[in-house]
Amino acid sequence: MDVDDLLSEAGRQALAAAGTITDAHRHPLRAAEHLRAQGIAPALAAAALTQAELRRKAVTKFGADAAVMLFTRAGLEQATRAAVATRRARRLAVAGVTSVADLGCGIGADTIAFARAGLRVRAVDADPTTARIAQANAAALGLPADVTHGDAVTTDLTGVDAVFCDPARRTKGGQRVFDPRAYEPPWDFVAALPARVPRTVLKLAPGIDHDLLPEHAEGEWVSIDGDLVEAAAWCGPLAETPRRATLISTATPAVHELTGTGGEQAPVDRPKRFLHDPDAAVIRAHLVAEFAGTIGGTLADPTIAYTYTDEPATTPFARTYEVLEHLPVALKRLRAALRDLDAGPLTILKRGSALDVEELRKSLKLTGGSPATIALTRIGRAPAVLLLRTAAGPAAAAG
Repeated sequence: MDVDDLLSEAGRQALAAAGTITDAHRHPLRAAEHLRAQGIAPALAAAALTQAELRRKAVTKFGADAAVMLFTRAGLEQATRAAVATRRARRLAVAGVTSVADLGCGIGADTIAFARAGLRVRAVDADPTTARIAQANAAALGLPADVTHGDAVTTDLTGVDAVFCDPARRTKGGQRVFDPRAYEPPWDFVAALPARVPRTVLKLAPGIDHDLLPEHAEGEWVSIDGDLVEAAAWCGPLAETPRRATLISTATPAVHELTGTGGEQAPVDRPKRFLHDPDAAVIRAHLVAEFAGTIGGTLADPTIAYTYTDEPATTPFARTYEVLEHLPVALKRLRAALRDLDAGPLTILKRGSALDVEELRKSLKLTGGSPATIALTRIGRAPAVLLLRTAAGPAAAAG
């Protein structure tokens, strides 16, 4: 894609025309014919239609801003959600940061948030097309940002208050990279940034090993509407607590935070009437014990995050179920028990169980009309199946 072609007058007209195509003409061939009928060159029409498609998808991440931004498929998929980037930028501003280097800026999601928070931004990306898109996106939103194509490793960090680094976690072929040593820029460079600029924030994969976080850094795990989206390491003076789980609800909207050491152990007791399934951010931040403390809960197994209480508890940090019955683990007896309940559509939760959820679903062969929920888990050393009823989703009180 030639970004400058899309930014030309003809490109702007093509983007505008592509954005007005209705569902009736959204089939690729019909859409292309519709644009060509307006005198738009085939290559430009194809690029504009791709952007129109990506802009529609981008609304979930960027809201109204998506209508004037440019994207690549990979760039959109890997971009920070606006709600997360905005919160990060505000936290930096509150910490007294006035300028930041954005290393590996991608299509500019965090660059945009930093600029909106009033920070001076020096952004760089190793891909020339991506860097040009980030530059164009900042300009389209009327935001000042110094965006260049370059190597994060050789970027001059002189004069910036803070560094934000989002290392690429995919190969050039698009495959996910799970080993930090295969990040780009290299992990050794990324991990050494706090020694160069103490106020450093690293955006990391949610599955990052806690032992890889820089020494004394705050590890933060962020979820949006129950979807775990990223981890971040807040280094040097930016670290406020050892571990933090940040839960963002877009419907309310609301933000809830749980903090702690990440090393506490929750009390273990018998299973009780209510089961609470903690948000993935709470679990990945190793804050299950801290969560249990907020509701007076206990675990039935010290290695499984399900938390139990005798009384119902309203909490933003977990989905709550009432335990109706302990069901037999043996397949034939479990099938019979569920059929007695006229169970059909079945929701299966799983923690601490070796059973394959989809294989179990097929084997049960339920044909009833009543929806049911079960949890496959372990109580002590014994496998268990619990019949559940949804009591409450995460509480929506503002935080």
